[in-house]
Amino acid sequence: MENMGIRRTFDEDYEAVLARVPDALATEGFGVLTEIDVKATLKKKLDVDFRRYKILGACNPPFAHKVLQAELEIGLLLPCNVLVYEDDEGKTVVSAIDPIQMMASAGGASPEIKAVADEVRQKLVNAMEKI
Repeated sequence: MENMGIRRTFDEDYEAVLARVPDALATEGFGVLTEIDVKATLKKKLDVDFRRYKILGACNPPFAHKVLQAELEIGLLLPCNVLVYEDDEGKTVVSAIDPIQMMASAGGASPEIKAVADEVRQKLVNAMEKI
């Protein structure tokens, strides 16, 4: 599944990396709309232990507006998910959805939507480099 995302791995502490992600996203026009703490949710709902793992729902409003005007059903693919989790070696992984791969999986995206996906991908790459 690595080809689904734009991924970076850090030797730094999970909390330190997690704290930098919203600011890095903001430099590229993204805000974090949602935050799902998977570890806490699985503990509460299933009473199981899981690694530290958060899903951040990132949105760049101008791009979201543009693609929603082109295709209302594209909302099924919004917002752009960004994962922050600990891997098996104790490293922190940050992975953002690759909009180009997402559009390819949706099939038949219009040229306008594909162009936006290219721009959003570059902005996510830029944000990932700033973490």
